[in-house]
Amino acid sequence: MTDVPARPLDRAGRLLPGLALATGIAVVATVIGRFLPVVGAPVSGVVLGAVLGTVRRPGAVVRPGITTASKTVLQCAVVLLGAQLSLLQVARVGVASLPVMLGTLVVCFLAAWGIGRALGVVGNLRTLIGVGTGICGASAIAAVTPVIGALSVEVAYAVSTIFLFNVAAVVVFPVVGHALGMSQHAFGLFAGTAVNDTSSVVAAASTYGPGAADFAVVVKLVRTLMIIPVVVALAWLVGRRTEAAPTPDGAARPAWSLRRVFRLVPWFLVGFVLVAAVNSTGVIPGPAHPVIAAVAAFLITVALSAIGLSTDVAGFRRAGFRPLLLGGSLWIVVSLSSLGLQALTGST
Repeated sequence: MTDVPARPLDRAGRLLPGLALATGIAVVATVIGRFLPVVGAPVSGVVLGAVLGTVRRPGAVVRPGITTASKTVLQCAVVLLGAQLSLLQVARVGVASLPVMLGTLVVCFLAAWGIGRALGVVGNLRTLIGVGTGICGASAIAAVTPVIGALSVEVAYAVSTIFLFNVAAVVVFPVVGHALGMSQHAFGLFAGTAVNDTSSVVAAASTYGPGAADFAVVVKLVRTLMIIPVVVALAWLVGRRTEAAPTPDGAARPAWSLRRVFRLVPWFLVGFVLVAAVNSTGVIPGPAHPVIAAVAAFLITVALSAIGLSTDVAGFRRAGFRPLLLGGSLWIVVSLSSLGLQALTGST
């Protein structure tokens, strides 16, 4: 009698304890996020996970499930994020909004490279803070993490940094908007391009007015599309570095080809695009969108809870204040560039 049918059950049994632990933390984090929407469930999850992981390091029993939650569950969440987007939404934002969105993205990445080097923040942590600030916070960090192979402590630090300046934006941005006499449309574009997490975008824009909130959410969702070219570019860079590294036996690596480029595209990014394309056709009914969005948000919380569990908290102390200073600098740069590009394009 063969034991092949039992293997999937054995694997599920090994993964279940860690998945259950991460899910339990995510449930608590989701409740906290409901009462403190500015903080949000993902940040609560990574903090709770880090605290529990510090009190008691995860043992061998839960470690396989935690690893699966921090990788596979994270990738599945990114696929579901595609259901929040539609090609029609991109068109509705208007050509006038695109220069501001693309401009702030380019400025953010250049600043992340330059300021990061000046501060001595290099490697994956600089990349995570850059994409988190430039695109869409935890969602962008979630998409990039498996591509570049970031460590859990780097992910936790980046998420926490983005969260801190999201909270600052919720308080500061409405004051700035009123001081500058910005219209509802202009402030919605400002919040949508310079605030990262969706809940923080809604919080800042709703304070300014319902018109600002509606437009800011659409701009924020369109910004999420930038995940696609950024992840592909990072996958290509990682592949090039791997190619440049010497092989153990000294043999030459195969030359680049179109097939190799396509193979670098992560499966979950393909899923993200396919789900967005399906959503554009109207096949997914309207009432299903909030449900899918909630599931995606919960899966991200599960994944970040697992990342928190496996985080080396001592790594925060080793990282020092420089990554936080990088996050603050990028927040200011993106905010000023958004205002400046609106003035140049006449969006104000």
